[in-house]
Amino acid sequence: MRLDLFQTAGRFMGAISLVFATGFANAEPKHGISMYGEPALPHDFVSLPYVNANAPKGGKIVLGEGGSFDSLNPHIAKSRVPWMLRFYAYESLMARSWDEPFTLYGLLAESVETSEERDWVQFTLRPEARFADGSPVTVEDVIWSYETLGTAGVGHPRYLGAWSKVEKAEAIDERTVRFTFKEPDRELALIMGMRPILKKAQWDGKEFNQGGFDIIPITTAPYQVGDFEPGKYVSLVRNPDYWGKDLPVNKGRANLDEIRMEFYLDGSVMFEAFKAGILTSFRETNAAKWEENYDFPAITSGKFVKSEIAHQRPTGITGFVMNTRRDQFKDWRVREALITLFNFEAINDTVSGGTLPRITSYFDNSPLGMKDGPAEGKVAELLEPYADDLLPGTIEGYTLPVSDGSLANRKNVRTALGLFKEAGWEIKDGKMQNAAGEPFQFEIVINAGDKSNERIGNLYVEALQPLGIDATLSRVDSAELKERTQIYDFDMAYYRRGLSLSPGNEQYNYWGSEGVEAPGSRNWMGMDVPAAEAMIDAMLNAPSQDDFVAAVRALDRILTSGRYVIPFSYSNIARIAHDSRLKYPEHVPIYGDWIMYQPDVWWMEE
Repeated sequence: MRLDLFQTAGRFMGAISLVFATGFANAEPKHGISMYGEPALPHDFVSLPYVNANAPKGGKIVLGEGGSFDSLNPHIAKSRVPWMLRFYAYESLMARSWDEPFTLYGLLAESVETSEERDWVQFTLRPEARFADGSPVTVEDVIWSYETLGTAGVGHPRYLGAWSKVEKAEAIDERTVRFTFKEPDRELALIMGMRPILKKAQWDGKEFNQGGFDIIPITTAPYQVGDFEPGKYVSLVRNPDYWGKDLPVNKGRANLDEIRMEFYLDGSVMFEAFKAGILTSFRETNAAKWEENYDFPAITSGKFVKSEIAHQRPTGITGFVMNTRRDQFKDWRVREALITLFNFEAINDTVSGGTLPRITSYFDNSPLGMKDGPAEGKVAELLEPYADDLLPGTIEGYTLPVSDGSLANRKNVRTALGLFKEAGWEIKDGKMQNAAGEPFQFEIVINAGDKSNERIGNLYVEALQPLGIDATLSRVDSAELKERTQIYDFDMAYYRRGLSLSPGNEQYNYWGSEGVEAPGSRNWMGMDVPAAEAMIDAMLNAPSQDDFVAAVRALDRILTSGRYVIPFSYSNIARIAHDSRLKYPEHVPIYGDWIMYQPDVWWMEE
């Protein structure tokens, strides 16, 4: 099933323009809240637009997951936890609509209220909201959950930044909780609606930040943890007595009786399990394999089918990131040279048959992506105060180098050698070295089980050898990779950073200067660019849709021209092979196959 992306994107931008024009929510209880203006769905909506409200209940899906797990509490940093638990086994006060850039509708909360300045937000709980043990959800549970998750050393670091901006949390009455912010924050009012709610009484006298399997959190969600074997599999079972099954925001969702996750340390073994029917759905990320490897009996017989699901999300950035904390990567000309020597056209042809486009910017494939050529209009105005400090290409326009597709890549090699020379590096005695005679060498670290990136890395390393560049590819296990990247102990590494249609405060964690030294940030490249933080500020405080988009496009230019990552390819479709009885709605949300899509809105037809 394919979408007309250009037509849909046009409708999306037109709709968001109307949203921006309506202004902020007034200080009165409402059924939903948007980053700008009013939610697209009215207070009496029947269901989300991308679900089958009449989908049958029942059936089972079995999914393959890479790696292992040693805990079932996804809200602490110490453990490896099945990713799906965080989203499918817990609920928050509000629920996202994945057909809008950033809009929330009431879930545990029946209403939300905020000031025009958005310096506070309050939520009123539904009286019928219940935990799985039948006990009611209280304001006390909400405040305890937020305080616990927001405490350093207790909750996961992902919650700390937002909580640090909250001045106080207080009960207004027995069903209403208010969060007052230290300063107005347009996005924070929404973020406060998205935290998981836990049962306070379950943790009395217990340490919340301990992993393991002794305590499985009691939640309010439609799915509860069922059977599991540590490191091997875990099953989520639909609660037939789930309190919120008739809410409009839940109609057509949580249709399957069981979601089972099987864990594999080897991707090829996982694929064989799918071919054998042990798994009933499999996401294929390799376009060449999608065309070549899906002719096994389950497909040819029609028992399994192949589905392609389009999306309008930003590409984000995927590739080999250069750690500018290392001396050899500090000069942008060196980074440009290394990007130039990455023969994307030849590698893409080898790895995927040349079928996939290359990522050209961080917000590529979306209405938020930078435009070709020089910066114009509001984008140029935002960048102008920082012009003297921005790298070449930021304002005048930057495009990735393109090879002729041949393995020799002669033109790009000549260009790269010129850049190296300008930066003080030349080939002497067969080795790339600087004036002090120090060799240019670096290590690329990847996950040991990632065969695709191993292949790409080997092709890249081979291409660098004739230039006297001593590059090595190191395959490390997931635990070592996580440890090293958390403290930035690497030269170059495989890097993947997803971006949304509603970028917000998380951008500081991705590109902010604090992450240059503070461990655990997403700023693996170590960038310290005041202009980038200024664009994030402009984005978060944009008074209109045009200003918001301009700020994101300006940020996109700074990131792309920074030459921090050697970009790989991307796909604007998700490729899912699955049991033919598993179905999904005809209308696909703008986010496509995203976090709450499969299996959330899928169903099984017997």
